[in-house]
Parts: sequence; C-alpha cells; structure tokens
Amino acid sequence: MKRLPPLPALHTFLITAQCCNFTRAAEQLHITQGAVSRQIAGLEQHLGYALFQRQARGLSLTPQGRELFPRIQEVFRQIEDAVEQVGAQHPALKLKAPICMIRWLLPRLLQWRKERPDVPVELTTSLQHGVDFRREDFDVAVIYGAPPGPATTAHHLFDEQLTPVCSPQLKQGAVALEQIVDLEHHTLLHPTLDQQDWQTWLDAAGVRLGNIGQGQHLETMDLAMSLASQGTGVAIGDWALIGEDLSAGRLMMPFELRVRTGQAYYLTYPKRSEGSAALHELREWLVGQAAQRANP
Repeated sequence: MKRLPPLPALHTFLITAQCCNFTRAAEQLHITQGAVSRQIAGLEQHLGYALFQRQARGLSLTPQGRELFPRIQEVFRQIEDAVEQVGAQHPALKLKAPICMIRWLLPRLLQWRKERPDVPVELTTSLQHGVDFRREDFDVAVIYGAPPGPATTAHHLFDEQLTPVCSPQLKQGAVALEQIVDLEHHTLLHPTLDQQDWQTWLDAAGVRLGNIGQGQHLETMDLAMSLASQGTGVAIGDWALIGEDLSAGRLMMPFELRVRTGQAYYLTYPKRSEGSAALHELREWLVGQAAQRANP
C-alpha cells in the first residue's frame, strides 16, 4: 500500500493554501520560508501533481490544489473534534482501530461520549488491520481479518460484505447504470492499490469487465467512499461500514448483491483488560451497535 503523505506536510499545505503566501505561512507555522517551500515541494512530489502555481506576486492553487484543500480542511477538523470529544478525559480506555472502520466507529464513539462521558475512549487509527497487545499499549482494539489467537478475548462485530456504491446523481445520470455490465462505462474506484475487492464481487456476480484495471486506485476505503459520494465513479465498499452514508442518501447501492468475503471485524482485548468494568460496558454497547447493522 502506498505510503500516506506526512501529516506535517499536509498541515503546511493547509496553512499555505489559506494565505497563498510562503512568508505568511512560515510566520504562522513558526518555521522558515525555505522550510515551507521544501515541505510543499516534497508533498507535490509525493502526490505526483502540483498544488500551487508560483507567480511573481505570490501563489495560487492549481485545480488539484483547489480540489484537495477543502478535503484536507475537513480531515483536520475531524481530527480536532475526535481528539477533543473522544479523548478529553483521563484515564481513558485506549482503543486501536484500522482506518477503514472510521466511517462506522467514529460516529458511535461520539454518541458514546454523549451518553457516557464518565467512560472516555482514546481512539488511535492505523493502516494496520491487527494489534499486538504484547508490544502495543492498548486496552482494546477493533481488528479486521481472521479471529485472533487464544491469548486475547474476541467478540465478533460483523462480516465483511462487499457491494458497489455510488452517488444518487451518478445513478440517475445520462450514462446507464441499470445492469452490472453497465459498470464498463463508469470509473471504478478501488479502495486499495490492487483490484481484489472489485474482482471478488464481479466473480460472485459472474461478470467480466474490461475496465477493471483502468479504474482509480486509492489508499483507503474512506477516500474511495468520499469520491464516490461526489459522483466521481462507482466504489466497492463494505456494506456494514457505510450505513450512515446510505441512510443519509450520500451513497446508494446500484445493485442488491452483497458478497461475503470470509473476513470479519472483531472487538478484541488482552487478558489484562478483562477485569475492567468500563471496558465491559463499552464492549456490550459496541457489540449491540454492530448487531443492529449486521443483519438487516
């Protein structure tokens, strides 16, 4: 999986895009103008496209920069909100989860925060799908894949169920999307750098597409869902994780087929955490939340 851009470089881009001036950005960031310029150049090299047009009287955002700017703003706003609302009190239960779970997990942790402010949860996300409680200082984790070994306690949340999703506007657009073969005429959004998820679903549907290798590959499911909601293309996602988007009408399922991959999500914790009453309450609540969505 392609390495994500460094968070400091994205923050530098955010500040620079707000003022379109390296000098003012350096003043706000308390670094040198040269450091700002190097971070932006490194970020552009990492992304593979320019973010700013250098002009005699300053800077202006490129089309790609203008498109990226509000998304990065929203990411930092969500991070700030999550840090403030989920981890404000201490001691907190330290929870690790893969970033693909955020669309499902974060709204529920914010709801938990409102209902049980006396049991705070400190969330850490990772591109990794597992956890090693022997080396990582977490009380509990959500993992993706096969059930963990006997050294931990695990509770099944829900199975992975792959299904295509798109924006209602795309489904109602001029290019037909009534049958699975119509996907041939749409951009396929891949949530990983391979095409395994799309291939698994198409194999189950008994359909072959000539454009499966020509779609847009992304680094996370969350980014794929965001682009799909904007009408960029048709993404393949996990039905159990995107219920909020479906309920709100940001996304829709153009086809009814949901394919179970054999993988699942589990809430797991080490033996040392079993005596925690707070963890017991959080476990019961999250398992109950998952049951509401897993079986419609």
